[in-house]
This record gives sequence, structure tokens and C-alpha cells, in this order.
Amino acid sequence: MSPTQVPAALPSAVVHTRDERGVHFLALNRAASFNVLGEDMLAALQQALDAVALDTSARAVVISAHGKAFCAGHNLKEMAARPELGYYQALFAQCTRMMLAIQNLPVPVIAQVQGVATAAGCQLVAQCDLAVASSDASFGVNGIDVGLFCATPSVPLSRNMPAKQAMEMLLTGGFISADEARVRGLVNRVVAPALLGDEVERLLAAILPKPRDAIAMGKALFYQQRETGMRAAYQLAGQTMACNMVHADAQEGVQAFIDKRKPRWPAQQ
Repeated sequence: MSPTQVPAALPSAVVHTRDERGVHFLALNRAASFNVLGEDMLAALQQALDAVALDTSARAVVISAHGKAFCAGHNLKEMAARPELGYYQALFAQCTRMMLAIQNLPVPVIAQVQGVATAAGCQLVAQCDLAVASSDASFGVNGIDVGLFCATPSVPLSRNMPAKQAMEMLLTGGFISADEARVRGLVNRVVAPALLGDEVERLLAAILPKPRDAIAMGKALFYQQRETGMRAAYQLAGQTMACNMVHADAQEGVQAFIDKRKPRWPAQQ
């Protein structure tokens, strides 16, 4: 390289766009490395999710990926280069912050999955509120194959599917098909590869007409009550429904039902 040559900058790890409906599209953009969750990818995802959180007119998020794979998990080469406990603790803390940012958003987050989603990539799918998969997708938490039990991926995975089915994946490192992932509860819908984007749009079309504030309250309650006992969950749910009921959207929706007409959501007029 001559002194005047400058290395070409890598494209952004995440391509972030937003449409006029308020839908944010986050596309993992490291196809050559199967969209691994390296430090740059984690930072780019965090930045994008933080931007969504600040967008008061956001309505939904779709996380997809460029290339043949959705996400092949953490960047093992990057991790092997820094065999230090402190580095690993910071890396997994960074990943946890990003995953929790998905849950903490007031809008639904949909994973649009093609190809392989493994280890932390499978975790990313499990962490999203909804998931649509191509029929050629496959899912695994195969860290155990390299001596690393997928502990952090096990957190959302065990909250998506029955314990023994999750544990089998974690202990054996075996992969499951998209159809099996749907049966186990990891994804909502499975379609032919050519129809993947269309199916995500159908899901968005069913969500976007609903009032944003009711969805935000409901999503927050959904995850909070899941971590409590039954009695506390009902108390939280009852309080949330009461607050939701006095909201202008619910008042309009109930009156529209009584009047036998379509609701005119105050916040969306």
C-alpha cells in the first residue's frame, strides 16, 4: 500500500432504515462472516435500538440479515484473540444489554430469519417478540460442540420452548428445522424463502392498525408478569388493564364497538 492509499471503510455492520409507517428495518450486514455478533455488530445493533427507543412515532422493528445466514453467533476468532476473563465478562454484558434493549422497546420486534441462526444468533431470534422463518432456516445452540455451554442463549430459549426441548438443544448442539422451531414455539410462521418478506409484511399489517400505547403497555406487562408468581402476575395485569382502560384509545375502541363502527384512534388521526 502506498502512503497515499487509505483502506476502504467497512460498510456499516447494520443497515438501518425507517419507512413512512414508522417501521424500522435493521439488517445485519456482515454476510461474509455469516453476520456474527462481533463487537462492531453488537455496537451497531445497540445504536440502532437506542435510536428506535427515541423515536416516539416508531411502530415496529424488523431484524433481518444479508447473505446466506441470519447470524452465526458470537465471533469466536475475536474471542480467541482475547483469552481474558474481564474481556469475556464485558463482551457478554454488552450482548445482554443489546438483547434486553429489544425487550425494553415499546414496539414489537420481529425477527425475519433465513439460513442458519446459531448460538447467540438463535438467542437473537428467541429474544425478539415475534419471528418469521424461511423454510430453509435452521436453529441451534451448539456452543457445547466447542466446549462452551450456550448459557446466555439459554435464557430466552428456555422462555420460548418447553424446558426439556430447550435442554436437548443445549446439551447436544443439535440443530432443528424451521418447521420444528415453529412446533417448539421459537418462531411464529414458516414460509417459502421467496415469501419471507411478504409474510413479515402480513404480520406488520395485522399489528400497525392497533393503538401504539396499548401495545406498549401490553408488551411491558407481558414480560414483567412472566417473571413473577401467579398472584403477582394477576395484580400487575389488572393494574395495567385498568390504566389501559382509562386511556383515550381504549375509550374510543370500546365506544366504537358499541356504536358498531371502526375505531378512530386519537393518537393516529
